[in-house]
Amino acid sequence: MTAETITAVASGTWTLGDLVVNRMGFGAMRLTQNGEAFAADAVPSDRARAVTVLRHAVELGVNHIDTAAFYFSPLRSANELINQAFAPYPDELVIVTKVGPGRDPSGHWLPHATPRQLRGQVEENLRQLGRDHLDVVNLRIVGTDSIAERFGALAELREAGLIRHLGLSNIRPHHLVEAQAIAPVVCVQNMHGIGASAEQKTFLRSCGEQGVAFVPFYSIAGIGRTAGASTGDSDEVNAIARAHAVSTAQVRLAWTLHQGPHVLAIPGTGNPDHLAQNVDAGALRLSGDELATLDSVHGEAA
Repeated sequence: MTAETITAVASGTWTLGDLVVNRMGFGAMRLTQNGEAFAADAVPSDRARAVTVLRHAVELGVNHIDTAAFYFSPLRSANELINQAFAPYPDELVIVTKVGPGRDPSGHWLPHATPRQLRGQVEENLRQLGRDHLDVVNLRIVGTDSIAERFGALAELREAGLIRHLGLSNIRPHHLVEAQAIAPVVCVQNMHGIGASAEQKTFLRSCGEQGVAFVPFYSIAGIGRTAGASTGDSDEVNAIARAHAVSTAQVRLAWTLHQGPHVLAIPGTGNPDHLAQNVDAGALRLSGDELATLDSVHGEAA
């Protein structure tokens, strides 16, 4: 590593409960396969390369890794790759996982877990990761119904010492209010990126006002979602990328981090070169005019 190497330290820090993380993290969703995440015909990633990418991420200062037990492809599990790469885990490395969704061994999606089933999902994450507790567990949901019973089940596991901190994923503002009445919430994971709606932007700001980390997913992929980033970036994004001699993905990550000190980025990749570029984006500073231009882009994150 040379003196010129940019590390995740350049992105600044935030505290999840009592856990300090660099704001540029790593998402493990795309680590287990080549091509689209969750695709039925996904080709498993190369194990050695995936483990190397994980370890290099930490060498570059990443200390926040986002994962889930349902991140797997034939022959590869994100949690087990993380276990292989890091066990015994460094004290400063924060592993954030999520529960709620599930997939059977063939990869088919299951109904979201009931409150009783959530304990089994937590225990499966513990087993795969080789941990005696989970640093942060996000309850991921679909819909607008009450989450009190499910979040309450996780709060009980937190009291039992299996979980250190709790978060939420894919929620509406009223879910955060409901959850905070039960137990502290350290982070919210929601879709967000350039072209976010006014409602999405308001919720991001609200989380910051409450001291809750906001962790956007698909901040690079946008409408590409599980398929990854497309080549169809807007003229505005392309122009700013050319001006800084960086990729459009780096512009999107820099814009994400500029949305507030409580905003954390979790770009994922199985490509070592893309990993370095993602980390470099934590040092990219956009001007007020550039931010205003990007804020004027409509509809990409819908």
